[in-house]
Amino acid sequence: MDILVWLIPAALALGLIGLAAFLYALRSGQFEDLDGAAARILFDDETPRKKDPR
Repeated sequence: MDILVWLIPAALALGLIGLAAFLYALRSGQFEDLDGAAARILFDDETPRKKDPR
């Protein structure tokens, strides 16, 4: 039972750290344009890449 004295606060602390990281990502705008990143892969580049002359 002594281990619960350490495990419960550790689990709560890790949960709060995860929640804080999620809220930081939410406020910094990382979830603003979800469709743009998904559709960007479908478009060709404007300038083609040059091949390596090896």
